[in-house]
Amino acid sequence: MAAAEQKKSYQVIKTFKGLDTQANRTAIKEDEFSWLENAQPIGYANLKIIPNYSTVSSSGNTVVWANTVTTLSSANIEIKDYVVAFQADGSAQYYSPTDGSKGNVAVTGTFSNTGMQVAQWKNERLLILDPAKGYYSWDGNNVVNVGSVGIIAVTNGGSGFTNVPTVTISAPNDANGTQANAVATVLSGVVQTVSLNDGGSGYLANSVPTITISGGGGSNATAIAGVITFATGTASAAVVSGGTGYTNAANTVITFSGGGGSGAAGTAVLKGGQIITIVITNPGSGYTNAANLVVTASGGGGSGAKLKGIVNKDANVGIASFSGRVWIAAGRTIYYSAANSYTDFTSVSAGSLVLTDETLHGNIQQIVSANNFLYIFGDDSINVISNVNVNTNGITLFTNTNVSASVGSKRPYAIFPYFRSVLFLNDYGIYALVGSTTSKLSDPLDGIFPNIDFTYPIYAGQVLVNNILCAAFNFRYYDAVFTQSYRYIQAVFFEKKWFLTSQGDSLAYITSVPLNGKITLFGTDGTTLYQLYQSTSSAITSRIQTALLPMGDPIRTKQALKMGIEATATNTSSITMSATIDSESGSSPPYTLTSLVTWINNSLQVIPWVNNSSVQIGWGQIGYALYKTDASQYGKYLGITVTSSNPAFTVNGFEFEHELRVRF
Repeated sequence: MAAAEQKKSYQVIKTFKGLDTQANRTAIKEDEFSWLENAQPIGYANLKIIPNYSTVSSSGNTVVWANTVTTLSSANIEIKDYVVAFQADGSAQYYSPTDGSKGNVAVTGTFSNTGMQVAQWKNERLLILDPAKGYYSWDGNNVVNVGSVGIIAVTNGGSGFTNVPTVTISAPNDANGTQANAVATVLSGVVQTVSLNDGGSGYLANSVPTITISGGGGSNATAIAGVITFATGTASAAVVSGGTGYTNAANTVITFSGGGGSGAAGTAVLKGGQIITIVITNPGSGYTNAANLVVTASGGGGSGAKLKGIVNKDANVGIASFSGRVWIAAGRTIYYSAANSYTDFTSVSAGSLVLTDETLHGNIQQIVSANNFLYIFGDDSINVISNVNVNTNGITLFTNTNVSASVGSKRPYAIFPYFRSVLFLNDYGIYALVGSTTSKLSDPLDGIFPNIDFTYPIYAGQVLVNNILCAAFNFRYYDAVFTQSYRYIQAVFFEKKWFLTSQGDSLAYITSVPLNGKITLFGTDGTTLYQLYQSTSSAITSRIQTALLPMGDPIRTKQALKMGIEATATNTSSITMSATIDSESGSSPPYTLTSLVTWINNSLQVIPWVNNSSVQIGWGQIGYALYKTDASQYGKYLGITVTSSNPAFTVNGFEFEHELRVRF
């Protein structure tokens, strides 16, 4: 009597939750994936292959940057959107997806070769912060160094003023800059102060602006001013003790020596026989060591003044527009402009804040404006500035609150707003900051993080993928499984799910652009510009690796008999997949899966079909198809790894046929 047929068992997976690398394949849930690349788990039975990147063209030519890109950013000026590429030779170029134009922003040597930061001022201009050279703006036509007139000191109050005189400040060095203006106050016929209304822009630090005081019935009033540029390596001086007997400012000589730099110069302002301030007429360059910078005063009829040299050596690391003003971060200091101005860092409503709390280890790493807060990121801390207002004396007030004393980020290009939160990546995870609470989002990526190359910049941004708003983090990754090499991938997040994409193995920089009402990602490998997730026709490599499934009985060995993959496409005959059946001990040889129908005659010979172009064709289905094959593999856990280079199809399910074998 023949033995009874071994009972066949089946399992179908149609619920797709997302990537989980926190545990091995036998320990993750059956609806999770141990690898999920270029396939978006949108919902039940809906695992959609994403679009690939496409090259960007301008006037029929592929957009290729003139030099190697080191920072990629975006801007909106009037009605045009821009992708702006800062390059290794200090130049910058733009591409506008609004009208397809391409052009130059700045010539070679304008900026530093890396580390640029940007912000938006209204829709008027892009604000550009150079880590060493200072602060600039671009209005879509001209780059202007936002060197503005700084503090103005009256050196001679003159006499005989019966009315307020007119103050005229010389034009800026840059023809595209704006001229500063100021107003004088008079008491008992003498000019007492000169206060800025607008510091202007385009003034260079080594060219002293001329202050002319005229009219008002008086004469002989004079004043001097310095220039603010936010350039590093510059020097200034503070008065420690004013000394005595100083009567002649013109003969009071201020000397700078040491400190590693050269060129600094200043003018003493006197009052009551003392030096009360030093106006820097040339901040010099190359200064690195304040301890060795000696500043002395001589002449002027006095003695005893003690001056302290100050070196601006902290790199500029962040810029943001928030609450009607511009905020700039360098070292542990936040500088803020006057209300409704992007250039005035001198008048009464401008100022600075030094973070003295121990929660900030080292220096500020980045500042971000979002959700009515200004977020200040340290390496492992986050502060927020809020409730900005101006009191009756014109002084800016605000609250500064520490919201995290243990989590922050030193990845300045991987911090960005996403819905009502701020997402950020650091060297051990990806976090969301909602209000004053940080929460880790990247537990499913724990197996990814050890292989990220943190010696390269990490960029992030928002993007619509299959019309779903996602957050994407772009990094260089060592792929020990599929390619055994470094390549760039993107970790993409939406609706509490993660998946991976690969939009070019060398894609180093990305930036978000709200193009035609849809948030789009542009990226570059340093040479060519691409629009990501754009092409539904070009080939794209998808890699999907399911969990290893216990099939309801983890202690019993299973023998795989068949596997199948349900998929839909416009033409399923164009889809080819390569799949293996996997177990805890290895994988089967790859099986080629197609939905082509093979025609065979009575002699079991394949009958070819040829179209009117003499091209052999296959027969398939429109819409749904089951890609299936016999398979062989043993294990207590079974799974599938499937790869394809075909675009524009959707995986609807995975099917297994197996027989149960021995226990233990």
